[in-house]
Amino acid sequence: MVNKEKLFQVAEVKLSYSTKIKSSERLKVGSGYEAYCILKSVWDEGTIELIEEFKIILLNRSNRVLGIVNLASGGMASCVIDPKLIFVSAIKSGASAVILAHNHPSANTKPSEQDRILTRKIKEGGKLLDIEILDHIIMTNDGFYKFC
Repeated sequence: MVNKEKLFQVAEVKLSYSTKIKSSERLKVGSGYEAYCILKSVWDEGTIELIEEFKIILLNRSNRVLGIVNLASGGMASCVIDPKLIFVSAIKSGASAVILAHNHPSANTKPSEQDRILTRKIKEGGKLLDIEILDHIIMTNDGFYKFC
């Protein structure tokens, strides 16, 4: 005999976002350079030339920073990015826009073909969810490259 109570038990999913920062006190991103400066301030200087990492800046409709998420950390030449994690972070925080960022430990800011493909793929996903991908920034200690 099948136990009906166990048959219909499922996990409950809750979405939440909490902050103690007033909206008016959040940093506002108005340019790629400002995004780079914000990212540079949170990037570990001891690993930026050693380990490739991928982070996102979550923004509200006024381009104020809701948060920065460390999504992936890899090796010296790459890191694996799961686009689902980008969008679950954006949805959970109620973000209207996202800035993608990763570093090149080689200090070369030139995007690879994989960087271009990933950016296009994530931008297309964002369109479906009405989450704008404002930019993708490649970070180094000495500068940056912005896709948009």
